[in-house]
Order: sequence, then structure tokens, then C-alpha cells
Amino acid sequence: MGINFRYIVEDVEKAIEFYRDYLDFEVEMNPAPGFAALSRNGLKLLLNAPGAGGAGRAGGSPEPGGWNRIQIEVDNLEESMDRLRSGGVTFRGEMVEGRGGNQVLIEDPSGNPVELFQRS
Repeated sequence: MGINFRYIVEDVEKAIEFYRDYLDFEVEMNPAPGFAALSRNGLKLLLNAPGAGGAGRAGGSPEPGGWNRIQIEVDNLEESMDRLRSGGVTFRGEMVEGRGGNQVLIEDPSGNPVELFQRS
């Protein structure tokens, strides 16, 4: 048993490219156009298209977006931001400096937020 995180995405293939190419996730499984499983440092990320399988229909009509998010720790937040900006990734605001570290929110291709965090 493990703890997994699921995002509803509009385009599973675009989401795979985003998480693999920008955030260093590995593709574990991509059995159909509506689903994929990725992993990074013990986190398993499940990607579902709306309406695909039971998870794409659970609770009504799931859709992308919102404010709940995964947090990914990075060694150098400014370097990561530069690389993501040059790739055309969408940011939700600017970097915020906090007591425990700095963070910024980016969006995957479906608008799901991902928090990048660098400890102080």
C-alpha cells in the first residue's frame, strides 16, 4: 500500500511531458490515453482525463484546477523558475519568501497547481 496523489488533466500526454520534462517524474505506466502513473522520490502521481475510468467519474464530474497541490522541493528555486519560464510554463504569481523557505506556484498544462519550494 502507498499514498498516491491524483490530478484530473485535460490531456494526459501533455501532462506526462510536463511532469517528466520539467519536474523529473518517471513514467511508470501509460496503458491508455486517459490514464498514466508517474513517480518522483516516493510520490506516485496518477493522471486521469475527465470521464476516463472510475477515477475520472468519481464524485460527479471531476475537472482540473483548484488550489490543492503537490509540493516539490528544489535546491535552487530561482534556477528552476528560469528554466520553467524559458519553457513557457505558466506561473501563479511571483516567488514568495516565507519563514521556512521560498515558494512559487506553477501550473501544469491543465491548470493544476504545483508548488516549488526551497528551504531556507
